[in-house]
Amino acid sequence: MTEPVLSFDDVRLSFAGVTALDGVSFTVNPGELFAVIGPNGAGKTSIFNVLSGVYRPERGSVRFEGTELIGRRPHAIARLGIGRTFQNIELFANLTVLDNLMLGRHHHHPYGVLAAFGWLGKARRSELANRLAVEEIIDFLELAQWRRFPVGLLPYGVQKRVELGRALAGEPKLLLLDEPVAGMNLEETEDMARFVLDIRDELGLPIVMVEHDMGLVMDLADRIMVVDFGRPIRTGTPPEVAADPEVIRAYLGAEHREAG
Repeated sequence: MTEPVLSFDDVRLSFAGVTALDGVSFTVNPGELFAVIGPNGAGKTSIFNVLSGVYRPERGSVRFEGTELIGRRPHAIARLGIGRTFQNIELFANLTVLDNLMLGRHHHHPYGVLAAFGWLGKARRSELANRLAVEEIIDFLELAQWRRFPVGLLPYGVQKRVELGRALAGEPKLLLLDEPVAGMNLEETEDMARFVLDIRDELGLPIVMVEHDMGLVMDLADRIMVVDFGRPIRTGTPPEVAADPEVIRAYLGAEHREAG
């Protein structure tokens, strides 16, 4: 059996007596697209913030390729090979698509400020290699026509694609997608779904995805975990999850919950 690339084991997280996660456990296998779903306020984003080192739980273990993540800072976790997109777009609106993607390569600049000013030797070779890597991402995500445009002038769906590209620019070994199609129209959603599948199938990247679009999740995910009030209520394949009475009850009651 292949060892999981990620193990999230019995994690508990609370804030001022309010429990955000209570005994959440799951694994992600190599090349797998693992989705986390649940009503608003169920704890989905808290899982991502634990994985990214933003939150430190009071109990549990999170291991990535055998390395414990709890206690590590976000930048150290990113260096281990975990890339992330955000629910709200976090790009530099005044910079071009190319420049935003180059910022995703910051872990791959093995030189200092003086070498950069001189534009010689290692700095020049590294910059050219990073530019080549970014150009490959531009081609992969079909961003060539916008490469010189400031991101703030682009359609919303293209901006979300640029953010995905910036996460890929860091050459992650695991990709966290936080609501990748939130706010998109049907055409933009279909484009993003295609790119997510290409990342899994062509690049071989395991993915953890939080998403509210149930149709998208059921079409794309290999396995799904459903959380409600910070607790996992079902983990399984899309057909198994869709038929589970507890999952149906959680979603039928979701409209009466407060957003969180």
